Amino acid sequence: MRVATDIGGTFTDLVALARDGGMVIAKGDTTPPNFEEGVMRLLAQSGVKAEETIAFIHGTTTIINALTERKGAKTGLITTRGFRDVLEIARCNRPDLFNLVFAKPTPFIPRYLRYEVDERVAFDGSVITALSEDDVKKAVTALRRDGAEAIAICFINAYANDAHERQAAALARELWPEAFVTASYEVTREWREYERTSTIALNAYVGPVASRYIYNLEKSLDAARISCGKFFMQSNGGVTPFAAARTTPIQMVESGPVAGVFGALTLGRIIGEKQLISFDVGGTTAKCSLIDGGEVKIVTNYRIERTDRYAGYPIMAPVVDIVEIGSGGGSIAWMDDTGSLRVGPQSAGALPGPVAYGKGGTRPTTTDACLLAGRLSPHNFAGRVDLAAVEKALREEVGRPLNMDAREAAVGIIRVAEANMYNALKLVSVRRGYDPREFTLVAFGGGGPMHASSLARELGIRRVIVPVAAAVFSAWGMLMTDVRHDYLQTRIRLLSDAAAEETAALWRDLEARAAADLRAQHIGDGDAAYFYYADMRYAGQEHTVKVQTPAPPWDEAGKAEIARRFHETHEHYYTFKLEQAPIEIVNLHLAVHGRMEKPELPRLTAPRIPLMEAVKEIRSVYFTGDGFRETPIYDRDRLFAGAEITGPALVEEKDAATLVGAGQKLTVDIYGGLILETEVR
Repeated sequence: MRVATDIGGTFTDLVALARDGGMVIAKGDTTPPNFEEGVMRLLAQSGVKAEETIAFIHGTTTIINALTERKGAKTGLITTRGFRDVLEIARCNRPDLFNLVFAKPTPFIPRYLRYEVDERVAFDGSVITALSEDDVKKAVTALRRDGAEAIAICFINAYANDAHERQAAALARELWPEAFVTASYEVTREWREYERTSTIALNAYVGPVASRYIYNLEKSLDAARISCGKFFMQSNGGVTPFAAARTTPIQMVESGPVAGVFGALTLGRIIGEKQLISFDVGGTTAKCSLIDGGEVKIVTNYRIERTDRYAGYPIMAPVVDIVEIGSGGGSIAWMDDTGSLRVGPQSAGALPGPVAYGKGGTRPTTTDACLLAGRLSPHNFAGRVDLAAVEKALREEVGRPLNMDAREAAVGIIRVAEANMYNALKLVSVRRGYDPREFTLVAFGGGGPMHASSLARELGIRRVIVPVAAAVFSAWGMLMTDVRHDYLQTRIRLLSDAAAEETAALWRDLEARAAADLRAQHIGDGDAAYFYYADMRYAGQEHTVKVQTPAPPWDEAGKAEIARRFHETHEHYYTFKLEQAPIEIVNLHLAVHGRMEKPELPRLTAPRIPLMEAVKEIRSVYFTGDGFRETPIYDRDRLFAGAEITGPALVEEKDAATLVGAGQKLTVDIYGGLILETEVR
C-alpha cells in the first residue's frame, strides 16, 4: 500500500491505496504541538500494516504554522556589506496606498542579528571584492554569542555567482556544526534582493523547527517499522525525500493544500476534464486554485500573510497558485465594532473546536450553523451533540445583537461564510481573466461539497464534481503526485539576442543539476520528464509572465513560437499585446518530474437497489436562496453507478455532505464520484 497523511489546522487525514484499488481512509484530530502523535494514532487506527507499506507521503501545516504563530528559531543573517537593512527597507509599493499610518512588515530577523561582511559580486557574476573569511568568522561567533539557532546567508547577486555563499556556508558549518545554516543558492537563483533575502531568512527561521519535526516523525515511523521510502509534499505539487525537506523546509509552506489541487488535476485527466477549479473547505480555511488546459499554474512570487492592507512576506520558491481564506468549518462567527456579522479568520481548531464537538467550545462556528440549518446530522458527530448548547451559542453571540433567533442566526452565518468563499473563487478566476462558466468545480474537504451547489449557481458554473472520500481528498491527491524539482536561473537578455548555443548551455546546466538530484533519489532517466518555461516581459516592463517553451535548443522557428505564446499569454492577463515591442527573457525555469507508481482509480461496486432504499431520513434543510425545505437525506455508500437524484436533496457520507439544490441534478459516475449538474438561473 501507498500511504499518505495530511495534517490540517483542525483535522489530520490518512488515505492508503493498494495496487488492486483497495482504499483505507481515516480522519482524526490534529495534535499540536506534537503533530506526529496524530499521524501515528491514525496509522494505528487504520490497520495499515508496516510490512505492506511501500511508500509514505506526508503533508503538513507545521511550516506555515511556525511562521504565522512566530514560533520559529532565533535567526541571524550574514549579508553583503551595505545590505544589512534589505529586510527593513523591503518594497515601496504598499498595498494600502492612502493609509497614512501604514507600517511595513516587521522582519523576522531583528537588526542586531544581521551582520555584514566584505564581498561583492557583479550582476554578471564577476567578482568585484573577494569574500573576507575573517568577517564571516566574526559574524558566526557573534551570532553564537547572541543565542541564535539558525543562520541565513544571502549575498548580493549570488544568483549569478554563488561561490561566495558556498564558501561562507561551508565556513559557518565548520565553525558551528550545531546551527542550522542555509544560503540563498540552496533555495533560489532568481534575482530581486529583497525577495531572495526574505525567502532565505524564513527558511532559516523554520529550519530548526522543521528538522525537529521531521526527526520526531521519522523516529516514530521507524519505531512502527515503516521502513519504506518517506516523502514530504512540497508547495510545487511534487514530493521530495525527508532528507531534502530538512534542507529547504520553506518549500513545504503550502504542503497540504496543493495536494488537493493535484488530486483535482488527476481526477480531471481520468474523466476528461481540463478546465477545473479546485475548491477545498477544511476546518480552518477554504482554498481555491484554477487548472487551465490541464495545467496547474506555479508561481515564485508567493507571499504569506498578504492582505489588501498588509504587504506580507515574500517567498521566492515555486508554489501552486492558490487563494486561501480563513473560512472553514471551524471559523468563528463574531460581531465587529460596527455591529456587522463576520465569519473567520479566527478558528476554533480541533480543541476546543465548534460547540457541537462538546470539547469546551463556546463560540459559534460555521459547523454549528450548518448543524442547526439541517445540513449536518447530529448522528454524524463523534459524540453526543448538545443541540441546546449550540442553539444557545448562536442565539447569544449572533442572534441577540441582530434581533434574530438561533435558526436565523445560523442562516446568517452560512450566508456570510459563503460570501467569503464566493469572493475567493472570483479572485482565482474572474480577477485573473478567466470566465468561471467555462470551468468545472471540484469540491472537496469536509465543507466543500456542502457549499458548492449554491456557489456554482452564483458563479454560473454548470458542473460540480464531488470525488470519492471527499473529506480526505488532499491526502488522496498526495498519492497521485510525482517527485518534482524546480530549477530557476535569472539571465536577462532579449529573446532576439539569445544565441542558440548560449541558451542551450544554460539549459544543460539546469538539466545536469536535475539529473544529479534524481539519481540521488534513485530515479532513473526513463522515469524522468522535463518541462521548460521562461519568465518573459516586454522590454521596459517590471514583472513577467511565465510561458512554456519548446525543448532546447531553440532555433529561429522555436523563438518565433515562444514569442507567439508570450504575446498570447500577456494579452490574456493584461488584455493587450505589443507585437512590435522587443521581448526579454528574465528567468529560465526547468521543472523535472520523477514518475512514481500510482494505483488505479477503483470503480464503484455498490449494488443497484431502488433509489428510495438509499434514503436515510427526511429533514428540514436550509438551501441558500431557497430557504428551508423538507429534504430526503441519501446515504452515499448505498448509491450505485448511474443513480440520478434531483434536488432538493442531501447526500451524506462520513465527514462530508453534498447539497443538491432545486433545479439541480446529481448523477453517480462509474468511479463513485458525484456529478452535480446546475441549471444556472
